[in-house]
Amino acid sequence: MRNVLKAATLESKFPLMRVENGYILSKDADLTVAYRVELPELFTVSPAEYEAIHSAWAKAVKVLPDYSIVHRQDWFIEENYMPNMGKEDMSFLSRSFERHFNERPFLNHFSYLFLTKTTKERARQQSSFNALTRGFIVPKEMQDRETAVKFMEAVEQFERIMNDSGQIKLVRLTDHEITGTDREAGIVEKYFSLSQNDTACLQDMCLMPGEMKIGDSYLCLHTLSDPDDLPSKVATDSRYEKLSTDKSDCRLSFAAPIGVLLSCNHIVNQYLFIDDSGENLKRFEKQARNMHSLSRYSRQNQINKIWIEEYLNEAHSLGLTSIRAHVNVMAFADSPEKLKQAKNDVGSQLALMECKPRHNTVDVPALFWAGIPGGEGDFPSEESFYTFIENALCFFIGETNYKSSPSPFGIKMADRISGRPLHVDISDLPMKKGIITNRNKFVLGPSGSGKSFFTNHLVRQYYEQGTHVLIVDTGNSYQGLCDLIRSKTGGEDGIYFTYREEDPIAFNPFYTEDGVFDIEKKESIKTLIMTLWKRDDEAPTRAEEVALSNAVNLYLEKLKTNRRIKPSFNSFYDFVRVDYQLILEQKKTREKDFDVYNFLNVLEPYYMGGEYDYLLNSNKQLDLLSKRFIVFELDNIKDNRVLFPIVTIILMETFINKMRRLKGVRKMILLEEAWKALSKEGMSEYLRYLFKTVRKFFGEAVVVTQEVDDIISSPVVKESIINNSDCKILLDQRKYMNKFDSIQAMLGLTGKERSQILSINQSNDPARLYKEVWIGLGGVQSAVYATEVSAEEYYTYTTEETEKLELFRLAEKLDGNLELAIKQLAESKRTNK
Repeated sequence: MRNVLKAATLESKFPLMRVENGYILSKDADLTVAYRVELPELFTVSPAEYEAIHSAWAKAVKVLPDYSIVHRQDWFIEENYMPNMGKEDMSFLSRSFERHFNERPFLNHFSYLFLTKTTKERARQQSSFNALTRGFIVPKEMQDRETAVKFMEAVEQFERIMNDSGQIKLVRLTDHEITGTDREAGIVEKYFSLSQNDTACLQDMCLMPGEMKIGDSYLCLHTLSDPDDLPSKVATDSRYEKLSTDKSDCRLSFAAPIGVLLSCNHIVNQYLFIDDSGENLKRFEKQARNMHSLSRYSRQNQINKIWIEEYLNEAHSLGLTSIRAHVNVMAFADSPEKLKQAKNDVGSQLALMECKPRHNTVDVPALFWAGIPGGEGDFPSEESFYTFIENALCFFIGETNYKSSPSPFGIKMADRISGRPLHVDISDLPMKKGIITNRNKFVLGPSGSGKSFFTNHLVRQYYEQGTHVLIVDTGNSYQGLCDLIRSKTGGEDGIYFTYREEDPIAFNPFYTEDGVFDIEKKESIKTLIMTLWKRDDEAPTRAEEVALSNAVNLYLEKLKTNRRIKPSFNSFYDFVRVDYQLILEQKKTREKDFDVYNFLNVLEPYYMGGEYDYLLNSNKQLDLLSKRFIVFELDNIKDNRVLFPIVTIILMETFINKMRRLKGVRKMILLEEAWKALSKEGMSEYLRYLFKTVRKFFGEAVVVTQEVDDIISSPVVKESIINNSDCKILLDQRKYMNKFDSIQAMLGLTGKERSQILSINQSNDPARLYKEVWIGLGGVQSAVYATEVSAEEYYTYTTEETEKLELFRLAEKLDGNLELAIKQLAESKRTNK
């Protein structure tokens, strides 16, 4: 049977003639430049920054010559996360993480900008003379050279203004990115296939007023082309209620509802038509006079006259430029049912912007054709409305979805909206860019906020990337992870120390493998002895400090000359009791300057036969230099006023030893509540030294706390920790809502950062199990991420006592195979779900 349907080839209707030197030349002699637009991330822009972005767009648009077209085209494409399972050295937990997110759907955003120079005649062209309605297109001659040169200069100024704004980046597209190559599709080919894949291919198109199809995709179009459809007022940004509170505002751009927040395949086209503003205003003056003369016959004419006069008054009094604008949202789906849902979604999102959703079924082909990169001159003028530049720019989408860091080092987090995994670098790249000056981190979160869960996730990924990790804990939060690492490395790593009465931790602070005592080692010993000698509220005199320093130095000199002396606290005590006491008598040191008998009496419990004689006289030297994951669990002695500070400071000295000796190796020390012992008088200098020095040795110190009062009341926290921690990490602060003003002042948080923090966990997806965390870098860069992990990682990190007992009992039944126990529990959890 003969085919009676009218069909045409794309070549016969194709509006473009050639692409050369980054410029697109249409067959109607329109000249177009194409850019890729890089936008700030969602929920990371403050109202002032939205104003700055809007102002930059306005300044840039004003440099363009008359009869130019500004076309923003934002693509939002549904994609599925493809896990990266190709790494040979990928750990069991990393593979579990990737499998957990396999095929996770998310909305990918691609933003383009097209600047077109057309003519006055083309700017007034209606849909009846569109390229689709003509039998063939006769290529016209290019406009005069001077016009083209002026447009090129204006385009360069436009690009410079936007890139200098610091918020938006325009990247000029090359010829190959526009037209494509043999291997990769260009933006024109991608547009005709409704895809952003490099392998996009052309498909059949059915252009009908009532229905338009491209391949298997059905299209529906909503337009904002009539003043009656527009909201009563527009703004650069608006309040996002879901993540706002009574004490904070979460802000998004005015057009955000039709951007990332619209969860279906769609394209948003925003057009600005730069006509001759003076000519436009003259036309409105004439219309106003006509309306006035006809006002007696119709009240509508009188009202229109008032509206036109208000428009003219605005233009003349504020010096505004009259332009035409148009916005459309083109949604597409692979079935009529999905298209119906997408149509409803678009309509509801437009309604959120207080716009009147107008489903356009007539002009879909014409508007689709005008959206071709370089084909903007074919836009039907009757679909545009008159406005001003500043008002029209409010419909520009101002943010994009979260982006992964290009850095090879980092941690895996998740997008708080879609749940897509993200690679986030909070150490190296920010240092390289100058955003932060140190890698130290301060973590604050109340009990139950997911603080230990996040830090488990953090240190595990740092360890897997070659970091030496030393953790001082007081709550058994890292036992599961440490045991798993020990089982996987055969005991080489995953060293877990805990204090028990039958097997107490013992150290020898006077021992070094090479017998070298540098300045840091000497200071560490002095600080330790001073801690043993003086109470927290008892400050040593200058004479006592000098006497103690001399005692330590003379003892260390004696060790060098007499190798038979075994370095230990016992031999140091003997040295002070005999040799140093004689020296003091010879120097006639007064008792009030240094009471050696008091000194020996106070330190006697740590000497041979004393209550704590085991603590500083270990016969077995702990060689922890090469161990990459060490946990010191001090929960059993956290309330012991004698043991806790001593053990903690010795552990800190262990890290200092790593810091000094491991050249070019990343080091991390994580202090949970143990930092409190170090903040007391006599040991605070040690803490200050650590936080100020660790960055010089490719290291980072992490402090984790849950008590707000500890921050507010401790000057050491402010001076030593907060001021030297450029990376601040906060979890759910709703428990501290009434105290948050003081937290904000203490941490030096901006208004934008406050809004981000108070939005944590305000609107979590109930279908996903996760908790959110705020990460701020140097007061410059900040965002809220989701800590979402696989079931295997959950059972490794969990701090719930019942779940931990269940895991370790199952591991015992499996001959100590902790990994297998984790797998079985995770599979059981997924099955029950």
